[in-house]
Order: sequence, then C-alpha cells, then structure tokens
Amino acid sequence: QVRLVESGGGLVQSGGSLRLSCRAFELALDYYSVGWFRQVPGKEREAVSCISSSEGILYYDDSVKGRFTISKDDAKNTVYLQMDSLKPEDTAVYYCGTPYDHYCLDEKDDWLYWGQGTQVTVSS
Repeated sequence: QVRLVESGGGLVQSGGSLRLSCRAFELALDYYSVGWFRQVPGKEREAVSCISSSEGILYYDDSVKGRFTISKDDAKNTVYLQMDSLKPEDTAVYYCGTPYDHYCLDEKDDWLYWGQGTQVTVSS
C-alpha cells in the first residue's frame, strides 16, 4: 500500500530555512511523480511544487519560485523541499502527495495519495 511520510517541519524566523522530507513506501519515484501542497485553516490546499518521474520536470508556484527547491533521491525513495528565505505567509501545513502518474497533474482532486502533513510556522 502506498504511504507517504513527511518530516522536517517546525518553527523558524522570517528569512530562515527548512528542509522537508517525504519518504515514499510502495511507490517508485523513478516511475511516479510526487509533489508538495500546503494548506492553512479555512482555505483550500494549494500546490507548491512537484517533480515528475519523467524527464525530471519541475513545477513551482509563483509564490515560491526562487526560494524553494524540490529534489529527490530515487535510491532513498525520498523527495525533499528545500525552503529558503521563508516568509510568514509560508506558514501552513505542508503535505506530500502523488497523483500516481508519471506527470504532475494540475487538478488536486486527481492526486490519489497523501501524507499526514507537517506544520511549518514562520514567525515575523
């Protein structure tokens, strides 16, 4: 059964950095894409970044371009999200997910598996 386990969240000051990890079980990252979403209370879950299995295509939301970097280690079956120059508006629960497809699908409802989430809090 596919399982995704996030780690690495925490409290950091504005301008600081965090690295999130998403360990995948029963999911080959050289075949399936994985991405990160975030959600704050009262709002919909929004896409942050994704890395496809095919051709290593990367996606970043405009709000994080130049600050966040997604990468993966196929041997460790882990996807990382390096978050630099963090801002208070980056505060959210960050979820790792997969659409169970080679590519990063646009529609959130097409994503089939999710982790439990990890809290990121950026203080001003």
